[in-house]
This record gives sequence, structure tokens and C-alpha cells, in this order.
Amino acid sequence: MITLNIKPLSVNQAWQGRRFKTPKYKKYAEDVTKLLPAKIDIPDGLLVVRYDFYFSNKASDWDNPIKPIQDIICAKYGINDNRIYKAIIEKHIVTKGEDRIEFEFGEYEED
Repeated sequence: MITLNIKPLSVNQAWQGRRFKTPKYKKYAEDVTKLLPAKIDIPDGLLVVRYDFYFSNKASDWDNPIKPIQDIICAKYGINDNRIYKAIIEKHIVTKGEDRIEFEFGEYEED
């Protein structure tokens, strides 16, 4: 599991209207890209992804940070996110200042 010590950004904070990235999103993308390892092991073919979001605010929605972080990760590693067929998402509550994101990719296997 890869850990990024950064507070998850809500999709509501990432976009202005329908098409424009906010300055906050642009800065977040820059910061996350710097935190990501240069290379990670990504299976060929269809993928399953696991995201663990650690929030210090209990009111944070579990689904809001998915799109921003997934777009940034996919851009960094050249992944077309249409390869992701399954996602496992978990929300955790932590002490303020311990916000972070953990993620990993695996090979998707149909049931």
C-alpha cells in the first residue's frame, strides 16, 4: 500500500463550474505528484484499485476525493482509468494533522 501524507481534496474543491480546475486543485495536483513514487507496480490488463482516505473531519464524504486523486495518479503513471473495473474505498477518522491517502492497484479478476 502506498501512503501519501496529504489531506484528501474534495471534488467540490477541485472544479469551478463544469470545466475549470481551481487554483487549489492545481496546487494539490502539483503537491501529490511530488509525493508519488517515481515508479509503482501496476498490473497489465484490467485493474482493481483500493483507496483508504484518512480524514480528520468526520463530516468528510468518502466519495468526494476519488476523482481528483485518481486523475492525478493515472496521469503520473500513464494509466487510462477505463482499465479500473473495481474500487475498494474505505474512510478512516484520524487526529487533525494525520490526514492522508493510501492506495494500491491490483489485477482485476471477474467473479
